Order: sequence, then C-alpha cells, then structure tokens
Amino acid sequence: MRLTIGRCLIVATVLAVLPHSALAQVHILGSGGFRAALTEALPGFERATGIAVTTSAGSSQGTGSNRISTQLERGELADVVVMSREGLDELVAAGRIVPGSVVDLAQVPIGVGVRSGAPKPDIRTVEAFRQMLVEAKSVTFQSTTGIYLTTTLFPQLGIADLIARKSTDGGPPAVARGDVEVALQPVSELVHAPGVDYVGPLPASVQFISVFSAAIVTGSGQVAQARRLLSFLASTAVDAAVEHAGMQRPPRR
Repeated sequence: MRLTIGRCLIVATVLAVLPHSALAQVHILGSGGFRAALTEALPGFERATGIAVTTSAGSSQGTGSNRISTQLERGELADVVVMSREGLDELVAAGRIVPGSVVDLAQVPIGVGVRSGAPKPDIRTVEAFRQMLVEAKSVTFQSTTGIYLTTTLFPQLGIADLIARKSTDGGPPAVARGDVEVALQPVSELVHAPGVDYVGPLPASVQFISVFSAAIVTGSGQVAQARRLLSFLASTAVDAAVEHAGMQRPPRR
C-alpha cells in the first residue's frame, strides 16, 4: 500500500510541475490540399511546444458526409480547421469560427495527375488540355477545385456534359489503382501521391488558385494552444514544408 501511495504522489508531483501545454492536445480537421505540409511540419511544433496534435480529414466543399461543415454539424470535435478559403468563409458565415482567428497559409494551382508509368498527356496549351479531357476515359476531381471545374471551366471549354458522363469520385488513390485515368486536383495533392505521376499545372489562362486557410473552431476547449499552432503554421518555420508540398505562401503583410 505504501508503494502505491508513493507512486501516486510521484505522479501528482510530476503533473504539478509540467507546463500546461505539455498536457494539451489540439485536434485539426483538415482537407487534403494542406495535408502534406501538415504531416511534415507538425512534429517540429510538438517538439517545440509539448502540445500533441491529432488530425482527421474532410472535404472543404461539395456534398457528402465527409464535408468538414457536415462533420462539425453532426458533432465531430475539432479545435482547428484547415481548408479552402471558400469553404472556411462558409463556416465563418455560419458562426462556427472564432472571430479574428482566420490565417491564410498557402496558395496552390490545379494540376493534372496520371497513374505512375502511364504516358503523360500534353497539357501545355488550353486546346491540348481540352483534348486530353475529351480523350480521357475517366476523370476525378473534388471539393472547391471541382466546383470551379464544373461551374466555370468545363462549360467554358464546351465539354461540361461530356465530363459529367465520365467523372467520378476517388481522387488520386483511384488514379493510383488504375480505376480512373486522370485526376484534376490541387498540385499539393498530386506531387507526393503514391502511385501517381504529376503531369503539370493547368494552362495559366484557365488556372484556378486555391488558398488554404486555418482557423479556430467555436467551442474549442484549447483556444490558447490552437492560437500557438496557427502562429506556427503561418511562420517561416513551415515555409520549407509548404514549398515541398508544391504550394506557395501568400504574401505576408
């Protein structure tokens, strides 16, 4: 009994002297566009602060149960969201984001990916890109990028109905399996995707630049720790991870 009490006293003493941040956890609910940079950067944050970070995935926009806003609505817990600025603006309007906490982290163009080892199509001009889509047996795209493609670019190219008949969900993993021929995604979701070869960005005149942002979720119990995380993600310490993921920092003010 004395040994048990002694151990309890030791544990209590250790907990009392540890900084509060060492016991804290921050949970990120994020979309795929910034995931590669997060994976590379978070260990440095955890080592520097003692704050543990967990992550889960969701889409910034679109339909389906995986959408970040839908997950929050059904009670999924998160302290921080990382997602497209368009999707985040919807959460701000819905009152789900702590006022003044939004931070822009990166910007990235849309790129084209094919299965590793497959011939890389010519996409250097708008007409070549259009012809690639016409000839492709299947195409996948998602979320904010998909909204731009289906509502703006495909109608502009006169191929909206054609693409609607051969588009499917699945993203880069479906391309890697050979289930889908072409992926149109933010470059950051393609450059390091297993089983996928990155072809290149869309031609500049039809390009769409996604901005990925982060913010604190209303009701978080870890606001102070979440603010430290957002400051870290926006700092120069994460610049290399952002660039390695195929993205660029937005202009710093």
